[in-house]
Amino acid sequence: SVSMLPVVSVAAWTLALTPGLRPAPRRSAGAAHMSSSTALPFTKYHGLGNDFVLVDCRELSEPPITPDEARAVCDRNFGVGGDGVIFALPPKEPDSMCSMRIYNSDGSEPEMCGNGIRCLARFFASLQPVDPTYTIDTLAGPIRPTLLPDGTVKVDMGEPILHGPSVPTTLPTNADGVALAAPISAGGFDFTATCVSMGNPHAAIFVDDLEAIEFDTVGPLLESHPAFPAKCNIEFVQVLSRTHLKMKVWERGAGPTLACGTGACALLVAAVLEGRAERAATVTLPGGDLFIEWEEASNRVMMTGPATKVFAGEYSPDH
Repeated sequence: SVSMLPVVSVAAWTLALTPGLRPAPRRSAGAAHMSSSTALPFTKYHGLGNDFVLVDCRELSEPPITPDEARAVCDRNFGVGGDGVIFALPPKEPDSMCSMRIYNSDGSEPEMCGNGIRCLARFFASLQPVDPTYTIDTLAGPIRPTLLPDGTVKVDMGEPILHGPSVPTTLPTNADGVALAAPISAGGFDFTATCVSMGNPHAAIFVDDLEAIEFDTVGPLLESHPAFPAKCNIEFVQVLSRTHLKMKVWERGAGPTLACGTGACALLVAAVLEGRAERAATVTLPGGDLFIEWEEASNRVMMTGPATKVFAGEYSPDH
């Protein structure tokens, strides 16, 4: 059952705020997995419709629910509903404020999530004071979001990984080791894909018309294609201009979503590599726009977009 409350206060789960600009406390306690009598406080956020259940775990060392329990939380009919559950855990590194773990709606755990980290950046800033720019540890490495005055969040997503086997993909690569416009087939359709990792694997496929592709058919086939040993996020991209790209995404572990931040970053890199776009462009996703820039001097990718709080409540598994 789900209760939507202005303020969540459950004695067993209430976590003290940390004063000052200090990281979340490091605790050695293990995960306290849910029982039928345990209520899980949460806050719901979305980034362009890519929606997440955020959980304050600053006093824990592991997520308080299992991947299977996360699947139940994400159920849109019997749970809270969401594309994933994000846990704000203590930091791993001394200069970081917190760490991020995420379970997808299918129970899998990705390395990172671009829309999710914008939501976490806003959520964590609501829990305790932070500098406008601070560091969050992820399984893809440290990520530095900046909270902007207009409510958006700019995130330094780091350097893209272009080496094909490191993405990972077994698609053929060029002399530089990049899977650039490499041929791939699925469901009787032939495509070319450029593969980029933003800490998680992506394949950008450029098409003339997004609406003409058999998205629900080829999306899952490409996600689990043998050329992607760790599965893959699949971005179909239509070039509207050299500074405006439009995409639909089939996310690894979540299926079709309204937005994918790492995917928007990866597809811009792919578009530049294929000579289709400038290094800074607006990416239009089903849920809205992100502004992406691949800085030539630093080789780092910057993503700017919204993170919106929807409601707070508590989830109880005894439905």
